[in-house]
Amino acid sequence: WNEIIELFRAGMPLRKHRCRFKSYERCFKASEAVDCLHELLGSNQNFGPEVTRNQTVKLLKKFLKNHVIEDIKGRWGKEDFQDDGHLYRFPPSSPLKPYPKKLSCGKEVIKFPDWDEPKAGTSQEHIPVKSLTMNSEMWYKRHSIAIGEVPACKLVFRRELTQTNIEEIWKSMTLSRLQKVLGLDSLDEVLDTKLVNSKHIVQNAYNVNKLGIVTLEDKSKELPHWILSAMKCLANWPSCSDLKQPTYSGFERDVFKTIVDYFGQMKEPLLTFHLFDVFVSVLGLLQKHSKAVEALQISCLLLPPENRKRLQLLVRMMARISFNKDLPPLSESVRTRILMVQAFSRCILCSKDEMDLDELLATKLVSFLMDNYQEILSVPSTLKSSIEEHVVHLQRVQIKYAGADTDATFPPPSFCHQISTDEFEYQRATGSQEPLEALLEEIAMNKEISVKDKKKQLKQFQKSYPEVYRVRFPTPETEAVLFPEKNKQKPPILMWALKKPFQPFHRTRSFRM
Repeated sequence: WNEIIELFRAGMPLRKHRCRFKSYERCFKASEAVDCLHELLGSNQNFGPEVTRNQTVKLLKKFLKNHVIEDIKGRWGKEDFQDDGHLYRFPPSSPLKPYPKKLSCGKEVIKFPDWDEPKAGTSQEHIPVKSLTMNSEMWYKRHSIAIGEVPACKLVFRRELTQTNIEEIWKSMTLSRLQKVLGLDSLDEVLDTKLVNSKHIVQNAYNVNKLGIVTLEDKSKELPHWILSAMKCLANWPSCSDLKQPTYSGFERDVFKTIVDYFGQMKEPLLTFHLFDVFVSVLGLLQKHSKAVEALQISCLLLPPENRKRLQLLVRMMARISFNKDLPPLSESVRTRILMVQAFSRCILCSKDEMDLDELLATKLVSFLMDNYQEILSVPSTLKSSIEEHVVHLQRVQIKYAGADTDATFPPPSFCHQISTDEFEYQRATGSQEPLEALLEEIAMNKEISVKDKKKQLKQFQKSYPEVYRVRFPTPETEAVLFPEKNKQKPPILMWALKKPFQPFHRTRSFRM
């Protein structure tokens, strides 16, 4: 409080202003005060550039209420300050709040070490300390201890964190959060964590443009310009700024086919082969919308930056085309939304050993991705904040009190533990059963598809995952329950059909013999 007041009084320009045909010396406009104080707060390490102009106005309201400033008629005490042209001035009396002093009780008070003057031989130049935005509660916790008696203490200097250290912290905490959201005992069930690149996570979190799209350091991995132009053409139809649209009929279908052909020739899907089981595990959370979104947010952070960017651009185009009523139909027989899912699901998600069921899994996931792409393909803010706070904590100078063991830094959170080979094989075999069981149950209970399609999908499931299928349908009778036979009533036997007219007995030649 006192520091900001002193800076404001020293930095605020004062000059003569006129108001209602009268001149006032050494005063300033309200808007000028907002400009000056906002700039001071932005450059102060206790506040930082995150301070908004609106927050600055609120602080000036407090200044007016506490007689740090007054209007040109000497009025103060209310919070009616506005960002306008009203004139204000500094009062002649000091607005600084006195520091509380504690009376001496005959006890020796240990001097608190000076923050600005480290002991001889100790250098602080190597310690990276990130500026932290302070609120009143944090300020009180940090500085109120200097008011009274404190036990003996010393400063503990942290080692400097390298970029590699920070990247490993990002990987560790990201995987730890993913494991918790998926509800797994270990990520080894669905993911080889050694294949996760920590640099990719950090690049996906920080190298983004104002739209949240990843910016690539290696420009050779960008999409070709002609594909980007084609995607923009359909996404922004009919207003396309990149090229002049020809007038021939079926042009938009030719452009769509070009995009489908390009993504269809990729050797690996955008969600990659080694992350396939992770995304399949998310299918079991689709009923819990918020958890599914968070799980997909974190999982997409693990992608290579070029894959993440292509996924962002592709899914955004798919969603825009699906809702664009001005775009002519791209197919005579299939609705546009269904066409989008069918055309691109395989290039987004499929396993290395392709199975018949991959199409069903991909269709379900891609549909959810299209409906929630803006949330899913953005950086999870809560995770980012927690990691940044942890990094700042590791970089900050700490205080060690006598008798307290605070030298040890917080260990990085662990995301896996060592298990035996047999347990690993068991977890690998059973790790994805829960989402598969949920998918099988959904197929079995789906009343919107025909009996023929249901039998076809169940047969595909049985072929791909016989163990999961056998648990749900152990006997043919349990499977037959899904397809009850209609009771066909036999027509009643008419009595007259049984009655034949009386015929006299005729002797035959063989009888006589």
